[in-house]
Amino acid sequence: MEIEEIIQSDKEHFMTVYGGRYPLYVEKAEGIKIHSKDAKVYRDFLSGIGVNSIGYSNQRFKAALKDQIDKIIHCSNFYYIEPQAELQKKLCDNSVFDRVFFANSGSEANEGALKLVRKYFRKKGKKKYETITADKSFHGRTMSTVTATGQDKYKKPFAPLPIGFKTVPFNDLEALKNAVGEKTGAIMLEPIQGEGGIYPAEQEYLEGVRELCDEKDILLIFDEVQCGMGRTGKLFAYQHYGVEPDIITLAKALGGGVPIGAFLAKEEVAAAFEPGDHGTTFGGNPLATRAASEVLDIMLEDGYLDNVKNMGQYFSQELNKLIERSDKLVEWRGIGLMLALELAEELSAQELTQLLFERGFLVNAVKDHTLRFLPPFVLKKEDIDLLIENIEEIINF
Repeated sequence: MEIEEIIQSDKEHFMTVYGGRYPLYVEKAEGIKIHSKDAKVYRDFLSGIGVNSIGYSNQRFKAALKDQIDKIIHCSNFYYIEPQAELQKKLCDNSVFDRVFFANSGSEANEGALKLVRKYFRKKGKKKYETITADKSFHGRTMSTVTATGQDKYKKPFAPLPIGFKTVPFNDLEALKNAVGEKTGAIMLEPIQGEGGIYPAEQEYLEGVRELCDEKDILLIFDEVQCGMGRTGKLFAYQHYGVEPDIITLAKALGGGVPIGAFLAKEEVAAAFEPGDHGTTFGGNPLATRAASEVLDIMLEDGYLDNVKNMGQYFSQELNKLIERSDKLVEWRGIGLMLALELAEELSAQELTQLLFERGFLVNAVKDHTLRFLPPFVLKKEDIDLLIENIEEIINF
């Protein structure tokens, strides 16, 4: 299609949930660069919203997908699926969890985790169906996960919402303790909040949450849909804190661009599910699990995640230097290659995002004054230097 035809099709047929799109007409990509049909090239510091972590057009990944397509793309979970068996073993072997369920997205993974909590306590004969989440959190777009999300802008259009959810301030252990009641079955947190503006949990907070859950017979869910799968320099974000959840949810980078989600649980919790309690048509299909298995193999190679750590340190170091040179910037936040830059109130994150787009950089405004960076792990120092240089030129203009 010609560019004009693409635009017209979008205007006439697509639901307007994304508003006005940026004029990038995706044609192909490699590394961290996306090529537009109008011959422009963009450095992607967002990775398709945290998905393309191993970079675009990774040759090893492409070869694995082509091989699997030649064999089989989809069948049913009524049967044994070899790539699924391989992936579930790798995930469990490299984490503290015993069992896994595969879905198609982060929202589905979180929805499944919430269902598991309710079934777990129902099986124990306890009416503990409430889940407590944190302010500024984001857990998905289904009715349950949008209700769990701690941002009113996502929830208000869909009221009345399902019951059984409370929201308290993030990193505030006392507020959490005060919110716990007899019906509290789970506390669901992002170890590093993503859509809320890149806010890492404090060490003492997560340790306190774990102790609270143990004391009150509450399950702890970590939503690592965005912060998991190597994004922080470790395979899972919980590994930075030494705090183990009972359930973890994954998606985004797990499939390297192929849709897949997962939730993992320890044996005692996972055993609550019985045949027929949960299911999926597409989740865990041969293509998606082969893709995720290859992504996991790549990330587990010696030194691979060290580059995430090293580039994250360099990126944050350069952001810090930039802040020291400008009174229009406030702070940076994050771990590894999950970073945010907080702007002074006089600067609009949306306007800065637009100006960077015009210069060939893809970033994201998650708040009025917050830029988010989720670059591919194949990022190089020269990419960071170019971005920093362009941000400085724009804010000093």
